[in-house]
Amino acid sequence: MSVFTDLVVELGRLLEPVLAESATAAAIVLFTVLVRLALYPLGRAAFRAATPAAGCLPMLLQLPVFYLMYQSFSSGGELLGHRLFAAPLGARWTGALEEGGPFGAQGLVFLGLFAAIAVVAAWSAVRGRRAAAAAPVPVAVPVAGKGGGAQPALSAEQVEAMRKVGGVLPLLSFGTLITAAVVPLAAGLYLLTTTAWSVGERAWLQHRKDGAARSSL
Repeated sequence: MSVFTDLVVELGRLLEPVLAESATAAAIVLFTVLVRLALYPLGRAAFRAATPAAGCLPMLLQLPVFYLMYQSFSSGGELLGHRLFAAPLGARWTGALEEGGPFGAQGLVFLGLFAAIAVVAAWSAVRGRRAAAAAPVPVAVPVAGKGGGAQPALSAEQVEAMRKVGGVLPLLSFGTLITAAVVPLAAGLYLLTTTAWSVGERAWLQHRKDGAARSSL
């Protein structure tokens, strides 16, 4: 954990002349971007594979980083004294409510965080539902089996069920709001940054894919 703390502290010191007391918060965002840059090849491979299992791999690899972030701002340490505007980076939403309510100095910082996460989640949901509606659902073509029979194609009900599931799954991105409400503010910043990166990364990869398809016509 000390390596992680030292890295965030050093990044914060570099940004302090410009961002003052919010430099450590910006350092967390920058650290998250560096992590996602390192994982970009996996994200690109997961996009090309277009399977849920492949898409989960970059997220699973981030769990140790998120755990370190959570522990660093939950237990005693030098990072606990840093703030994002009026809110300590180790503060939680419940603590902000006790300090001054949802519209108090700390509460407004959390409301801003929640609003940003909601925007990113809505963007993710809209893109996901459009992709689910536009993508063709693979339907098995009857072929001769070993016993001389045929493998039945998917029924219309099965196809419709798969489309409904594809439309609901993007809504799970709003679960990030619940997580951000119970973890320290620093961890919430990490969640916001990595979620925004994931949505932007997929949008960029889809744009490149569509561009390559148009150029090949």
